Amino acid sequence: MSLGKLGVWAWVDNAGFEGAADFAQQIESLGYSALWVPEAVGCDPFVTLALLAQRTTTLKLATGIANIYARDAMAMQSVRKTLDGLSGGRLILGLGVSHPEMVSTFRQHDYGKPVSTMRRYLDAMEGALYAGPQPERQGLLMLAALRKNMLGLAAEKADGAHPYFVPVEHTARAREILGPDKLLAPEQMVLLETDPGEARRIARGYMATYIGLQNYRNNLLTLGFDESDFDNGGSDRLVDAIVAWGDEEALAERVRQHWQAGADHVCIQALRKDGENGFDLETVKKLAPLTSE
Repeated sequence: MSLGKLGVWAWVDNAGFEGAADFAQQIESLGYSALWVPEAVGCDPFVTLALLAQRTTTLKLATGIANIYARDAMAMQSVRKTLDGLSGGRLILGLGVSHPEMVSTFRQHDYGKPVSTMRRYLDAMEGALYAGPQPERQGLLMLAALRKNMLGLAAEKADGAHPYFVPVEHTARAREILGPDKLLAPEQMVLLETDPGEARRIARGYMATYIGLQNYRNNLLTLGFDESDFDNGGSDRLVDAIVAWGDEEALAERVRQHWQAGADHVCIQALRKDGENGFDLETVKKLAPLTSE
């Protein structure tokens, strides 16, 4: 399966099911190759993607990222094969170990060592019993991978990696670790706002949860940031590295930088100026010409 060069990462829950379907149809018509939806504490992403599979024809349908603590390996293999059958093999199954703060607090599971836990899970998926109809085509398997060992596992056991909350420098490092033959699909937050103070204020609101999660902090510390960059909602340096803000060309340039650093596919998360989870359709439309570059 070709992943395509540009996709959209979006919280679609607040749009409702019909709104999510309309959004998926619009980005498909605009030329985007994939829609990535998260799993956190909202709607089940696979239920949403099942609906979108019926309302779209070519759009890849991705989880960014499905939490392995939410389903055992047998259930995950079942949902993968079911959605691949329903969509004609358009599912991109993005899997991740999430964060100890999310897994232990909200899901009340014991959070294991990330790499060994993921390895066991993938092995269990491979051996899981599934007696339903086999899909004619199987979509891609991507891992949420940030640091060396998980990126190495993605290179070994998956089709590639889907890093989230990362600067361009991470893309270059991830490509080196993955090697030339695995897919690399980083997420990039984009904000169509040219006023520096306002842009950074909005960006900090979206970043607040993520900079409190240790996995993201540890990854950023390996990229030259330090603990002071996490103070007061994030330093200007950190905000500018994580969120591309400015006019249309500034946002497009950040996407190109990821491609130049080794990304096969970039999924843009178009932030809303009101700070609510969702998507900014104006930004998505303005960046659509990048799909043909």
